[in-house]
Amino acid sequence: MTDLIAAAWTFLAKEWAQSTDAAHDFGHIRRVCALAQTIAATEGPVDFEALDIACILHDLVNLPKAHPDRPRASTLSGAKARAWLMGQGWSADRAQIVDHAIAAHSFSAALPPQTAEARILQDADRIEAMGAIGLARMFAVSGALGRALFDDADPLAHHRPLDDKAFALDHLETKIYRLPKSLQTETGRQMARQRIGFMQDFVAQVMAELGETQNARG
Repeated sequence: MTDLIAAAWTFLAKEWAQSTDAAHDFGHIRRVCALAQTIAATEGPVDFEALDIACILHDLVNLPKAHPDRPRASTLSGAKARAWLMGQGWSADRAQIVDHAIAAHSFSAALPPQTAEARILQDADRIEAMGAIGLARMFAVSGALGRALFDDADPLAHHRPLDDKAFALDHLETKIYRLPKSLQTETGRQMARQRIGFMQDFVAQVMAELGETQNARG
């Protein structure tokens, strides 16, 4: 770990001093960093220090899901990270690598990644939304927002519109299952296939348990 990467962690800790977001915590940052390193090993050439710092600071401005400026959180984070890096002596051009990677990582921002660092960070953050940990994070966010686990009468929305603002499970169809098509790297796509498969198995298990409950009622 370089001195600047250690300083980035310290900077994040200061900025997040009041944060209570279970889905965007230091564990999330560490996992995104690890995923990015795995992807970067096959997606070079990459500025590894810039990528690490972009991963550490990608949620620097962490606004609540319901906040009106939430779609701008990644661009705000990128700009703040860029200013901090220039204060540490980085050139404007190199700081811009981090700024762009952070700004483009967000699904809501809808900014196309233009560099290897941006493509890798975007994939790593999206893969973190999939699989077992992705499910745990999804339900944590939904619980914090007061959303139900699922619609007990129609869990898979066969006879109603999908509504992930009311039901956590709907979020899989409205967003998560669509993420693999947006991934930028082959390594990311391979990871996504396994994780999405797990999520589909989880939903099948939910439906099996609901069937058992309905049979017991009958």
